Amino acid sequence: MNLFDVYPLIPVTLVKAEGCKLWDDQGQEYLDLYGGHAVISIGHTHPHYVKRIKDQLDQIAFYSNSIQIPIQKEFADKLGHLSCLHDYALFLCNSGAEANENAIKMASFATGKPGFIAFSGSFHGRTSGAVALTDNPKIVAPSNARTDFHILPWGDLEALEVALKTNTIAGIIIEGIQGVGGIQVPSEEFLKGISALTKKYKAKLILDEVQSGYGRTGRFFAHQWVDGIMPDLITMAKGMGNGFPIGGLLISPEFKASHGLLGTTFGGNHLACAAGLAVLEVLEVENLQAKALELGDKLMEELKQIPGITEVRGKGLMIGIDLDRDAGPVRSELVKKYHIFTGSAAKKQTIRLLPPLSVEWNQLHSFLTALKEILSN
Repeated sequence: MNLFDVYPLIPVTLVKAEGCKLWDDQGQEYLDLYGGHAVISIGHTHPHYVKRIKDQLDQIAFYSNSIQIPIQKEFADKLGHLSCLHDYALFLCNSGAEANENAIKMASFATGKPGFIAFSGSFHGRTSGAVALTDNPKIVAPSNARTDFHILPWGDLEALEVALKTNTIAGIIIEGIQGVGGIQVPSEEFLKGISALTKKYKAKLILDEVQSGYGRTGRFFAHQWVDGIMPDLITMAKGMGNGFPIGGLLISPEFKASHGLLGTTFGGNHLACAAGLAVLEVLEVENLQAKALELGDKLMEELKQIPGITEVRGKGLMIGIDLDRDAGPVRSELVKKYHIFTGSAAKKQTIRLLPPLSVEWNQLHSFLTALKEILSN
């Protein structure tokens, strides 16, 4: 049986990882500045993370949500403490797309309306509802297309209000910082305007923090950089499990739970919660959120001085770099010659950096040196 060919692959086979370092099957060492799409938050095979999962395996790995699972509550308490969102409730699932699907469902249940709004450059997932709100027509199948789902221009509050006046919109979904869209940071005016309009027209505000959450920007969630923004629903995944599949939906107190409203087989299983708890514990003990902000600010200032870079965007260790040329050959040379992994974005000229939050400055400096050498040629 063949694998279904869905990704263009880097010709590297990784067999070992530790911290921000990777090794292939030939023994070659690499520097990971992409974290497998922002998934590796506390570093590969962190010893506390590994121990947490091994210890849980020795007890019980899985049972469904038909029984009490105390580690779920332990996880929720720690998450509430670190995010300062104590009043929200947590629904655990398995991925970012699944989190967004459930946010869409909750907003529609609460308002009785079918319509949703996202913005140009958005990426919210590949499942039925999430993909219809993703700004990439190539991945929207005819069965997913929705005439009541709208993708509006980024930053256009006037267009947003026109759509809301139809009284058909259940919710607005926006990334805390756009990831696939090239690390586009919403302005304070834009976020506050969206928040005000959702209240005015009785729609729900969904903050997609799947990529931008979990301390990556120097705040627990990226939207927390803007005072006064309290989303109705917050979605998360990526860095939650440091590689173990887990997703989550934070639900504001105005929503009332009822049996059967949401459900999941694998979500919140014992192993996933053990992985998730380990991540939160390491984030707290090693102060990785503050470290991400400090190193990110320093890195962005250095990047802005390099000839051949036209723009640098982001917060913390979520950084987009626009080049004066296509980024593909540059990224390929970074892998082949300098053994550094970076990420792409929708725009061909953009390099995306999403390293583990445990990265050290000397590792980031080696990337700066390599990038300068490539762009000077």
